[in-house]
Formats: sequence, C-alpha cells, structure tokens
Amino acid sequence: MTSSHKPVLALTLGDVAGIGPEITAKTLLRHPELRDVCVPVVIGDADSLRRGARDAGLDPQAVRVIADVRDATNDPALIEVVQTGPSLAEVVVGELSPVAGDAAYRFVVEACRLAREGIVDAIVTAPLNKAAMHAGGHTWPGHTELLAHEFGVDNYSLVLSAGDLYFFHLTAHVSLQQAIADTTPERTDDIFALAGAFAEALGSPDEPIGICGLNPHAGENRIFGDEDADVLAPAVERARTKGINAHGPIPADALIPAAVKGKWKMVVACYHDQGHAPFKAVYGDDGVNITVGLPVVRVSVDHGTAFDIAGTGIAREASLVLSCERAASLAPQWDTVYQAAQRSRVTT
Repeated sequence: MTSSHKPVLALTLGDVAGIGPEITAKTLLRHPELRDVCVPVVIGDADSLRRGARDAGLDPQAVRVIADVRDATNDPALIEVVQTGPSLAEVVVGELSPVAGDAAYRFVVEACRLAREGIVDAIVTAPLNKAAMHAGGHTWPGHTELLAHEFGVDNYSLVLSAGDLYFFHLTAHVSLQQAIADTTPERTDDIFALAGAFAEALGSPDEPIGICGLNPHAGENRIFGDEDADVLAPAVERARTKGINAHGPIPADALIPAAVKGKWKMVVACYHDQGHAPFKAVYGDDGVNITVGLPVVRVSVDHGTAFDIAGTGIAREASLVLSCERAASLAPQWDTVYQAAQRSRVTT
C-alpha cells in the first residue's frame, strides 16, 4: 500500500501515437525524487509504455501492470500502470489514429472516476490530440472541457502557470469569433470569481488581478471596439465591490510584459492565443496547465503530442515532471481552492 501522506496522482498517458509514452517513461524512471512527494500511477496502456521506455533508452521491463491504484508500491525503479482497455501495441507512432484518440479519452474518463471515488488525489495529463479524439468519436474541444463535463462543473478556467505566475483564460478552445461572443458580463464575473478564490486559497486574498483588453489598446476609448468599455471595465468594478483586487482592462501588450517582469502574478487573458502565445514563448518547458474550478487538482503539460518527433527518443519530459510536482504541492490544499471558488461564485 502507498503512504497516506503522499498525494496519489493518476497520470493519464494521452495519445499513445505521440510523445506521451516516452515522456511518461522518462519522468517516472529518470526522476526518482518525485516519489518523495507523490505516488504516480499511470492510467493507460502497458505496451505503449514499454515502447516509450525503449524509445527513451530505458528498460521496458520496468513497466508493471497493477489491477488497482491502491496496489501501487511507489518503487522508483518501476512504472506502475492500470491497464485501461485493450492493448494499443498496433497503434503506429507519429500517425493520427482514431484508436489512439478513443483511448486517450478513455484514460481521462477513468482518471476522473478514480478522483470522484477518492482513490486518487490529483490528475496529471500527458497530451492528447484533439483531431484523433474527434476521429475516435469524442468531440470535446480539449482536455479542459472534457474534465469539466466529467465533474459536472460549468465555471472553470484553463490556467497556465510558471512559478507563482498564473494566466487565467476568459475563453479558450473556441474560434476567435466565438471568443468575442463569449466575452460576456456573466463569464467575466465568473473568471474574476475563480481568480479571486484561487488567490485567496493560496494565501494572497488581496493579490492584484489584471485583465487584458480584448481589443488592441483595450479599445482605445472605443476607437477599436466597445467590448472593453461595455463588458470588461464594468466587470472589474463589480469584482472590486466584492473584495477582489481586479484591475483593467489593460492593453495586453503592456500587461503581459509587466507580468513577465514580475509586476503581476495573476493575469486574465481574453482568448486562447492572447495568453498561450506569449506564455509559451517565454516559459516553454517551465510552464504547466492547471484547471481551476474542478473539485480535484488537474495539471497538464503545456505542449502537444509532437507527432513529428514521436518515437525518436528526443522528447523532453521537463513539463511533465513539473506537472507532477505542481499537482503534488496543490493537492493538500485543493479543497480550499474549490470551496473558495464555489463561495465566490454564489456572491457574484
């Protein structure tokens, strides 16, 4: 049995045609220090993991199938995996596969079940391929929306994090046109509720939270659009009346560089690439993706499946290692985060 004081992580393998199996093998066999802070158990496919270990120059015999997460020994010389569905040994590496897409979906659903039943304390996800998942019959925009569905929540945010910097997202996996339509007073109130609750749970209830302007120059006094003045600015004022230290809208090309320089720790981006592009350009493997608003910790790598290098042995595991470390550190206090978000939304 595992030690009760260490958070148990369900590490989903992602799309096995990508780099997920390789970076998982590298993470669990090259970084024994992780076992000091958590108990990582893979939810996925043993044959794919063995192949990933071989690609990484590691021992495929280190992969051990267990029937139940609670049977994990946390031996740093082993990769312990709960086989979830049939073998995926026939999946071709580097090629889009509906079989792999269906399996990636299945791994996440199983991890969510384990979390709902209190068997695991956090979920860590290796990357899946959205096109493959859709080809496999599951038309979710991405991990974040699937997880929200599985836990029955409708107020959540994709949050990119590096160190103590957090980029919340008002909208995420939608077209730019849809993102503009989804920038509503209600959604903006919700994102401030989430960010404020997260700051409170981390022990910094007065942390300033800056929201990027939707339009260039935050609308420039309505020259470049009305959304900043009509939607975002009033939401900032409403948040401030509720004790949330909200600011903005501030032009993104001013707010984000200031955050990178340490002047802000909490930033709200209005759409996917407004947050993702600068974050990934600056932080690369030093970043992770946290889903705030779920009743359980979920942390993911901030990169994709990298079909172009899958099977070559050169994929970097740094972001997955960091994801495990961040999930382990957040798990003991996560109920406080979730409850704070629920309370904040009630009063919004």
